[in-house]
Amino acid sequence: MVDPFDFLARYGTLIALALLIIFNIAFTRNFATMQTLNVNLTQVCTIVIVAVGMTLVIGTGGIDLSVGSLMAISGALAPMIFLGKIVPIDNIYLAVAVAMLASILVAGLFGLFNGWLVAHYRIQPIVATLVLFIAGRGIAQVMTNGNLQTFRVPEFQFIGLGRVFGIPFQVILMAAIVLVAYYVLKRTVFGRQIIAIGGNERAAELSGVAVSKVKLIVYAVSGLCAGVAGLIVIAINSSSDANLVGLGMELDAIAAVAVGGTFLSGGKATIIGTLLGAMTIQLVRYTLLANGVPDAAALVVKAAIIVLAVWIQQQGRQA
Repeated sequence: MVDPFDFLARYGTLIALALLIIFNIAFTRNFATMQTLNVNLTQVCTIVIVAVGMTLVIGTGGIDLSVGSLMAISGALAPMIFLGKIVPIDNIYLAVAVAMLASILVAGLFGLFNGWLVAHYRIQPIVATLVLFIAGRGIAQVMTNGNLQTFRVPEFQFIGLGRVFGIPFQVILMAAIVLVAYYVLKRTVFGRQIIAIGGNERAAELSGVAVSKVKLIVYAVSGLCAGVAGLIVIAINSSSDANLVGLGMELDAIAAVAVGGTFLSGGKATIIGTLLGAMTIQLVRYTLLANGVPDAAALVVKAAIIVLAVWIQQQGRQA
């Protein structure tokens, strides 16, 4: 006999997403259009990208509260480089390439710092990443003196506004990151080590898994993903505001991971589930707003969905 909680833990997100789509086709005006599809896809891309890194971290039994602040750092650094505020670079393509690479790597290094605190000093992940959650945005504000950086640089903004054969480039980038992460988690030894550490860290260590190394890598990857997401956000907005870029993103990413079926206690991680979780949360918000429900109420509904998802996970594990 199939346990209902186990069934919901496995397929609940997919069912919820399907029901939302059916509801909107039936009752939401102009839902079944390419414009609506593009709006929802582009709004969910940054959440998915950050949530992919978060999935790997949570898979080890950790958490990363710093992703929003790392987005702010990445978003603050890139314009400083391609606008020549640090070192003038005459070739705009070279300037953009350096800006992107440097910003993403810096975010990755900050992620590595999180991993270092967790792996080598055995600080609780929620405490270790809280350091950059607080200080990271302050670093971004100091970098820009608290000023808004505006720009019109199509060569850079392609990452957020460009299209390839009519498909938003950020959607293509999101899909590539999801596919790579899915392959790593499902088909590689490293992916199995992530799950082993989250399931029983001591047993994984005794079986020869380099626990510290794996933790360093997953937190670094989380930082890299946040760096990419930060670039997309500022590219879309044609500006970088250290006060707002990535604000609240850590909560959206954790919500996507939880709703998608990854155990917040570690030991199970699903990249496809995270993708579906992010899409479900985005579509819930869109559905409520499109039908006249205030955004504040949408936040309450999002919180209720997270609580329900975690409760179903717990019931499924106890079954």
